[in-house]
Amino acid sequence: MKKELYILSVVVAFSLLTYYLVEPFAHGVMHPHVESKDFVYDGSSDINEVNEKIVKLNEDLETEKSAEKPDAKKIAGVEADISKSKARLAVKQAFWSDVKRISALKGDIEVGEAQFVNCTSCHIPNAPAMGGVTPPSLVNAGAMYDRAYLIGLIKNPAMVSNVDHKFSDARPHPMDSVKYMVSSDEDIVNVVDYMLASAPKAETITPKMAFEDTCGRCHNMRYKKWTTVGETENFKHKQETLAFEIKQLDYQDGLKTYMGKLPPDLSMYIRSRGHHYISTFVEDPQQLLLGTSMPRVGVNAQTAEKVVAYLEEAGDPTKAERNRVGMYVMIYMIFFILAAYLWKKQVWKDLH
Repeated sequence: MKKELYILSVVVAFSLLTYYLVEPFAHGVMHPHVESKDFVYDGSSDINEVNEKIVKLNEDLETEKSAEKPDAKKIAGVEADISKSKARLAVKQAFWSDVKRISALKGDIEVGEAQFVNCTSCHIPNAPAMGGVTPPSLVNAGAMYDRAYLIGLIKNPAMVSNVDHKFSDARPHPMDSVKYMVSSDEDIVNVVDYMLASAPKAETITPKMAFEDTCGRCHNMRYKKWTTVGETENFKHKQETLAFEIKQLDYQDGLKTYMGKLPPDLSMYIRSRGHHYISTFVEDPQQLLLGTSMPRVGVNAQTAEKVVAYLEEAGDPTKAERNRVGMYVMIYMIFFILAAYLWKKQVWKDLH
């Protein structure tokens, strides 16, 4: 018996060593841990991101200057990058300061309802794509998105989405025109507070609705028969199927132009990434994948949980059943091990 216990202890020790040293290291490199900001959009992570870049550039500059043979051209390039980053930092700080100031105002809901007409020209059900992506319907926006984010979205959509690195005056954000239609601080807060007041109650938003509104305009979900142009139907005729596929391909061409590449199907992402990664990625993609074209979507914590729940439903539909069966298997194994031990003791009692 001692020999078997010794062998078992060695196997367990090496297994634990592998799991607690090798696996976490590999996971940490591939999926760095990022703490959630509790879906509070105050620009702190955006400003910190640029600050870290400036620190890194300054380190590179000092390294190059202290080299045996400094490269003047490279030094000039790094100094130019530092200057650009500092200018970007100043813009971000000013922007988030404005968002904080505007957020402190109280909007006039009746006035906001009249001004909201400026939004409905683009944000309607089945709206045509703009800049490569379909504008979302705003019917449920007040229940799903954070107030400060919505204010920032009207103020400067590229900045609040943290994708200002991919847009410029030469290539404006598809929603840039809203800055000129709803321009004053009062107009912005009026429209946002109207959206919050007119939105349905948060509990009426289902996981499916949360996913389709926040993610479904860019991501397919084949296990739920969802495409970026709507649910896949069981068409009666081949021509209808082909027409739907052509519509989807045309939309994907525009989406690739807007995003740089086609966003992935999310059917199995919950299995490969996990709950925490998906949740923090939805909150702020840049914190986990710096330079990504995916915008921050600005959902509140409840909506994010519903999106993750829908991903779990699609990618791991048997999770509850598997956990239940697993419990029974573990109970069986405990009794089996006990019975095997008693049986071994009975068989070998004359030799030990």
